[in-house]
Amino acid sequence: MSTTAPAPAVVGVIGGGRMGAGIAQSYATAGSTVTMVENGAAAAAAALDRVATGLERAAERDRLTEPAETVLARVSIVESVDMLPAGADLVVEAVPEDPALKARVLAAAERAVSATTVLASNTSSLSVTELAAALTRPGRFLGMHFFNPVPASELVEIVVAPDTDAATVEAALRWTSCLGKKDVVVQDSPGFASSRLGLALGLEAIRMVEEGVAGPEAIDDAMRLGYKHPVGPLRLTDLVGLDVRLAIAEHLHDTLGERFAPPRLLREKVAKGELGRKTGQGFYSWQ
Repeated sequence: MSTTAPAPAVVGVIGGGRMGAGIAQSYATAGSTVTMVENGAAAAAAALDRVATGLERAAERDRLTEPAETVLARVSIVESVDMLPAGADLVVEAVPEDPALKARVLAAAERAVSATTVLASNTSSLSVTELAAALTRPGRFLGMHFFNPVPASELVEIVVAPDTDAATVEAALRWTSCLGKKDVVVQDSPGFASSRLGLALGLEAIRMVEEGVAGPEAIDDAMRLGYKHPVGPLRLTDLVGLDVRLAIAEHLHDTLGERFAPPRLLREKVAKGELGRKTGQGFYSWQ
């Protein structure tokens, strides 16, 4: 992987799910020593396995410049936020999209690290300004919205709150570049740029299925072949997770109004556990 800036020496990642593991893998690949936080032995083992599996796939595709085992050796797991390395350059929070949970985790992380550590939230839609209110050093905090799958995605959306220091933004831009990724910088606003636009398209596609306009594959083909989208909005919804899409839609419905009202079909699928690829069924079958 070619980079244009040095990687942060020490990185913390809170949460070992698909996104957290992908962030950890990406920074370890860039040369950072990474500490992941995940509670419980089973969850910790699963998180480390996600990183290992991701590295194995990267090696198979010739995307690593050193053995996967060497990169994996730079990743460790602890079970509590207060065990994060105090000298971390960057700590990225990647827990579920629950504002109260994120605020608690970020406040705990701030207590565990030094005054110079940059804290970032991987939120895809929550207010970075409101999350910053839980911190005593909001100038060292911003949003770093990574995309799934993190190692292969080209984009990181940098979300700037009113109190974010310019030096914090500059550091986040360097640490995006070091991953070989492109940044887009946006001011804090509901849904930022990517989630707001992507969700609008996805919700309309779901309404079209609900109304019988066309099936999922036809709608996706229309956008892929007609508008050159790399993946259609319904397949993308399956990849993101219907539960994630619903949570974002509910948040934007509350903040931006009726145009983001979740379609009935989306609620029904989530209620039935049809969450997309992670459960094997969404708008498509992933069995």
